[in-house]
Amino acid sequence: MPEARFHTRMRLLLRERVIETVRELVCTEGWGAVNMSRVAKEVGVSRPVLYKEVGTKQDLADLVIRHELETFLVGIDDSLAGHPEDVIAGLTAAVTYTLRAASGNALLGAVLSGRSTTNTALLPTLMTDPEPVLGRALGAVTGAVRARYELAGLSDDELAARIETAIRLTLSHLFQPLGPVERAVGQITSALGALFAPVRAAVS
Repeated sequence: MPEARFHTRMRLLLRERVIETVRELVCTEGWGAVNMSRVAKEVGVSRPVLYKEVGTKQDLADLVIRHELETFLVGIDDSLAGHPEDVIAGLTAAVTYTLRAASGNALLGAVLSGRSTTNTALLPTLMTDPEPVLGRALGAVTGAVRARYELAGLSDDELAARIETAIRLTLSHLFQPLGPVERAVGQITSALGALFAPVRAAVS
């Protein structure tokens, strides 16, 4: 058992080091500078070890994006926790946090700044693939909202559909901003009112 725990800990440390290395490369040189040989060298392992632990370069992209998403999901849950009695206020706080945190996120900024060049390999993963962003966010946020607000008047499918709408609106403003964060939050809050005000009224 101690040996197994040690092995698991070493694998986790390796993954953390890989994520840190790739994140730094993307932020400083762009995704085009990332290749398995370079990452292995920077981390201090062989290519076979890196492939065994992570997989392909696309798997590497997914790993880094999932790690970044987890940070956002923690902040979203904290935002909801700050408004335990009001689902609309909680979701508005979560949207505000997401857009503000995204505007200062170095990795996201580096990826989006390359959208007009040939260095766009991470964009499909972020913007169009159901995983790892939209699917994971939908499951996590829906679960958090259900746990904090219950909303017994909504079935699981109905709640998920409303949360999906809110997430898609937020991602749209995140990836294609047309103005300040406050403007985006105002638009999304109006939509949240239409989605959740009838449920809130029924509960109260």
